Amino acid sequence: MSLIRSKNTGIEREVFRYIRRAGIKFQRHYAQVSGRPDVALPSKKRAVFIDADFWHGWRFAQWGGRLPSDFWKEKISSNIRRDKRNFALLRRKGWKVLRIWGHQLTGPR
Repeated sequence: MSLIRSKNTGIEREVFRYIRRAGIKFQRHYAQVSGRPDVALPSKKRAVFIDADFWHGWRFAQWGGRLPSDFWKEKISSNIRRDKRNFALLRRKGWKVLRIWGHQLTGPR
């Protein structure tokens, strides 16, 4: 678990490179708003979250029952609830929010 990165993961770095090549100025891990988006354009009120499929529960209902313990089920369920809460908070503050899933960049695994 200690080797699992929460910032600057491979999929995040891939998106950062793409945005830089497009010539867009952005903030990484922007702490001034709820949820600390991975990419933020504060002047335009745009936030991008780059989420790994497992940790953020992509299609969790299909595979969550196969997890070995209740700890992991609750961990991922709480991540899903937190993500929904942060999305709603940002939307109420007038931000447009985009979520990029890991499989969208690397293909299904």
